[in-house]
Parts: sequence; C-alpha cells; structure tokens
Amino acid sequence: MKRNRIILAVIAVLGAFGLVFAAQPSTSSLSESAKEAILEALTGPEGEYAAYAMYNAVIDKFGEVEPYVSIREAEGRHIEALKRLLDRYGVAYPKENPYIGKVQAPESLEEAARAWAKGEVENVAMYDRLIGAVSDYPDAMRVFENLRRASKEKHLPAFQAAAENGGTLTKAEMQELGMSHGGQGQGCGNRQGQGQRRGRQ
Repeated sequence: MKRNRIILAVIAVLGAFGLVFAAQPSTSSLSESAKEAILEALTGPEGEYAAYAMYNAVIDKFGEVEPYVSIREAEGRHIEALKRLLDRYGVAYPKENPYIGKVQAPESLEEAARAWAKGEVENVAMYDRLIGAVSDYPDAMRVFENLRRASKEKHLPAFQAAAENGGTLTKAEMQELGMSHGGQGQGCGNRQGQGQRRGRQ
C-alpha cells in the first residue's frame, strides 16, 4: 500500500513536470515574429552587429579610446547571447558580422560620442518595440531585457559623459560609471548600416 502511494506520488510529480515542459516553447515552436525580432536585434541597423562594427571603426581611426574599447567588448558578449538564442531555436543567421569594414567613423571623437548617445536611445527603443514578440519565450525575454538595460544604464551614460568631455573618458571616469575594460558587465542572462548607424552601443 505504501509502495503504491509512493508510485502514485512519483507519477503525479512527473505529470506536473510534463505540464511545465509542455508549456515551454520548443525549438520547433518559435513564432515567426519572435524569430524576426531576435534576428533584427542581431543584424538590424540598430542591432548588435552594427554597433560592434561602428565601435570597431572608431577604434581603428582613433586608437584604443574609451568608452569604445569597453563597450565594443560588451557588444561582443551581446552578439554571443543573441547567437546562442538563435542556435537554440535552430534559426539561421549570418555567422560573420556583415557591417565590419562597411561603416565609417565620424570625423571627431566628440561627434562620435554624441551620435552614439543618440544611438543608445534608439537601441532602447528597438528593444521596447521588439520585446513583445518574444514574450512567450522567457530565455529571449531575459536576453532582451539585459541588453536593453546595458544600453540604458551603462552605455548611454558613458557616451553622454564622453560627449561632455571632448569625446573620450579616462580609466578613472570609466570606473566611476561602473565600467572598465575587461570587466564592464551587464550580463546577458543566457549569456555586440551603412553610414553611422546614428548611435547605439
């Protein structure tokens, strides 16, 4: 009798887990709108590939200057977070950054900082617009929320400060903002256009 009760309890627990698992989207159930949203976050003109390429262009032109070095490093992590999502759901995407070598840095670091402060605002707006499409996917929601937070709370203040400081920040100023090369964070949970993409990370 006791053994039967244990077996029934185990079956009940397994059944409960089965319901939980059934409620989670599988790799085959990613909606078209969710797939397009994740792809846009990675490859769109306000997305992570374009941001990384723009920062890369600034560094190529002006050298290893902050906040570009630290934020480019963060963008690399953002790219990997989105790639992992797409891999998890079996969605094809360009493995190489299509913007590298196709964007140009502004004429000055101050101009670059002002442009990318505006871009961070646009990037936050992009995630605000796209996040509803992934609302049924907790893993994607977590990544989107983290990337949006990084833009709003880390990258935007850094570019605003740089714009008021002639276009760059010192190591001490980066640390005051809670950012530094090699340690600038905003983890990604399950975790980087033509012309000057007008902003963003």
